[in-house]
Amino acid sequence: MRVAAVQLTSTSDASRNLRAAGALVDGAVNAGAELVALPELFNRWGSAEELRAGAEPLSGPTITWVREQAARHGVWLLAGSIVERVEGSTRHRNTSCLCTPTGEIAACYRKIHLFDVDVDGAAHHESATVVPGDEVVVADAGPLVLGMSICYDLRFPELFRIQALRGATAAVVPSAFTAATGKDHWETLLRARAIENQVFVIAPNQRGQSTPTLSWHGRSMIVDPWGVVMAQAPDAECFVTADLDLDAQREVRKRLPSLANRRTETYVWPAGEARLENEERS
Repeated sequence: MRVAAVQLTSTSDASRNLRAAGALVDGAVNAGAELVALPELFNRWGSAEELRAGAEPLSGPTITWVREQAARHGVWLLAGSIVERVEGSTRHRNTSCLCTPTGEIAACYRKIHLFDVDVDGAAHHESATVVPGDEVVVADAGPLVLGMSICYDLRFPELFRIQALRGATAAVVPSAFTAATGKDHWETLLRARAIENQVFVIAPNQRGQSTPTLSWHGRSMIVDPWGVVMAQAPDAECFVTADLDLDAQREVRKRLPSLANRRTETYVWPAGEARLENEERS
């Protein structure tokens, strides 16, 4: 199955972002892609106020556009994520939707792990404006079984292991990975998640600078279950493709059965875990 990861530099201009995304989806489909993945908040980036103002329900214009694109091309299309409106709340959700080749919504995932960090002197507090999700999502996408995630989730291996144990053969990681962290961590983490779980990883990323304070790493990637980078994007708005060989994946899992060799009876969380979590949050 040929898949594509789309790389964008999204701004606060939603119309411009959808035009750019549409042109790259067209190109990826013309290149033979049967599944196309867009990056995190592909339709709009900006300040917290701009994101809040642009929040939409899943019945709104962006996901409607994604459904129309999927049906027009007859492909699986991942809406990397949008700002999903939460009625009655001043906060919203960071939501990814997978659409079928007939334009139906097959699955939605709400970002579980929120980006609350201080990197290079810049503080990011996603939880100030976003309600975290609480459901691990695995979805059928033709011959693939997709584990769904968004950006910062990449740093939490538990999520990807649960997906693999639920049958995932590929993980999608739509992202806006920062320039500050991406240069050291992006490729390493993507390859680690692929190797640990023997899954393909499809990781469309934002690149360049969306605002004076939001700069992205880019280098969107597709990685195979052995950890080999099959495709990597240059520093431009573009797409990359790769052919996923599921027979080869089954052979990897047969020859190196690390998932089957797990000893779950020995896995007990440390007694001090709750105390450590409370210290980290204080």
